[in-house]
Amino acid sequence: MSTFDGRVAEFPDITIDYFRHRPGSLPPLACFLSHVHSDHLAGLETLRSPFVYCSPGTKNILLRLERYPCRISYSKGILEARQQTYKHLHKILKPLPLDTPTVLELKPGHSIQVTLLDANHCPGSVMFLIESQEHAVLYTGDIRSEPWFVNRLARNPNLIEYTSGIRTLDTIYLDTSFIDDVPFQTKAQGLAELLRKVKQYPPDTVFHLQAWTYGYEDVWIALSKALNSPIHVDDYKLRVYGSLRARPTDDRLITESHLTPEAPALTGFMCGNTPRPGCLTSDENVRLHSCEKGNICATARHPSVVTIQPIIAHLPDGADIVEVGVGGGGDDLEREVELDSLSHEDITSLLDILRTSKDLPKGKHIEIQAALAQAAVSGRSVALSLDISSLGDDLSANLHDALQALLAKKEQPTTTKPCQTSKPSLLPRIIRFPYSRHSSYQELCELVALFRPRDVWPCTVDPDAWLRAGITIRALFGESCSSQAFAHDAKLAGLARIRQEAAPPPPATESQDSSCSSTAVAPGHAMRGDEGGAPNSQVPESTNGGCNLPVQQSRIALSKRSFDEYSNDARHTERDEGEEKEDEDSVYSAAMVRQIAYQQMLRNIMSDNEHDWTPISLISAGANHTLPEKEL
Repeated sequence: MSTFDGRVAEFPDITIDYFRHRPGSLPPLACFLSHVHSDHLAGLETLRSPFVYCSPGTKNILLRLERYPCRISYSKGILEARQQTYKHLHKILKPLPLDTPTVLELKPGHSIQVTLLDANHCPGSVMFLIESQEHAVLYTGDIRSEPWFVNRLARNPNLIEYTSGIRTLDTIYLDTSFIDDVPFQTKAQGLAELLRKVKQYPPDTVFHLQAWTYGYEDVWIALSKALNSPIHVDDYKLRVYGSLRARPTDDRLITESHLTPEAPALTGFMCGNTPRPGCLTSDENVRLHSCEKGNICATARHPSVVTIQPIIAHLPDGADIVEVGVGGGGDDLEREVELDSLSHEDITSLLDILRTSKDLPKGKHIEIQAALAQAAVSGRSVALSLDISSLGDDLSANLHDALQALLAKKEQPTTTKPCQTSKPSLLPRIIRFPYSRHSSYQELCELVALFRPRDVWPCTVDPDAWLRAGITIRALFGESCSSQAFAHDAKLAGLARIRQEAAPPPPATESQDSSCSSTAVAPGHAMRGDEGGAPNSQVPESTNGGCNLPVQQSRIALSKRSFDEYSNDARHTERDEGEEKEDEDSVYSAAMVRQIAYQQMLRNIMSDNEHDWTPISLISAGANHTLPEKEL
């Protein structure tokens, strides 16, 4: 999930992929949206100005997007959902063509040049090359930089200056969803594997592809062609993808156009006066299905249906990295319920509910607390495993059910072993194939080496975990950069010093030493210590380290794990719930409140704007001690 806060140091008058108001900061003069995945839309629902620049495909998808954020009604003990769309943005969304340098005047006498470049992630997704006379940066958004993709960038005429060394990028703002040295199969390799597997099944087999988010359109096209069958999708998907087909209005001499390369194959096109259908259909009587999981058609519900599940990659030991393990996007193509951005008061009230809940296992409370704290700090919504069809007519759900759904989402494994049938002669009911929408670490290195920028700024990062593990940009990408001064490393080094000065180390105990040793390497970042990277001393380790807080024991979604941690996942067991003390929940609650305040303090310090400071209320004197507000 992206943790980028929208700021571009070289161009302080713009914001990218984060649209919430920052107290004390001047409003941006221009906004940019790379694609429609939910972790890049934070704050867009309330934006009224300025213009938001994006690709034509992103604009049309966004205007038809449906989300269901929830507010918490404490008096009723329920979540109240509402349908949220982005139709109000139709006048401020400004589409720009790809591969076309465009000059934008931010204010009189101050202009920038922006070029949109395909990101190989999902329909409409782009990178932004932003240039002025003094600076140049590349913001990747979410990206899959496969070898063919890097080669295409190398010959892009808009990038020749930077790939040939004539000019140098100041910074690449990079999608660091995965920074472990684990190889990924290419998309083409994954598709070839999938087609070989489905060809083994009888010709009357019905398949259901689990594509809950944008980015699997090429899989639909390949399957439809190989099996000579359309793909049944729900009406919502048909509306969304149908928007990528731009039809002429008045001038009959103008032929229709398509806003993304895959649009004609998905939704059809006109060949002269003859309409040609695409591979997506509303007809349920077909072999291929990818309908909404909350409203699966009768054909796809049959017990004999074979499920097709995309994964991230096959690991060398035979395990698979499943989709929940990397990156954002979640269930954006499904109409699922999500908790709206949470305040500190919301967190405190929810922790009280957790302590009194008898339905949730005590040992699982901390996992929910970690997810809530992460959401509060990042300013992004919390996705739940509740589809809109599970809500009542009043679009409400029991709060305990929602917490259970959040727990279920947290418990989804990040690795799994391939399915084994009881009889070797039987074909499996689940087909898994590798198809990552995010880059592997090696692919990121090749992308950075192509440009040799002065600096790299990570867009998916957990500062606390990076500090504990000693992860630095110098270690990850230093060999591929033209300078050895890294702004993000300096920020983390400053945070480490502040932490050392602010809090003395707690008394060492056996249990605490064990806890700290278990988190000495952040989940997903075990690679750079003794594999040729820079030494961990590049960033001083914190003496506090967060190990004294129970919340640090959970795996936060932003942290990606190493191959050893993936392969050993099945051998990890949970501690016995019977060993927990009666007052455990209150300790966790207090620790969580401190953790949230601490993370907000880190966020304030990371800000380059001295006026961009979010106040932190005292528990004894702030709003945290009050009862939930009564409903009017």
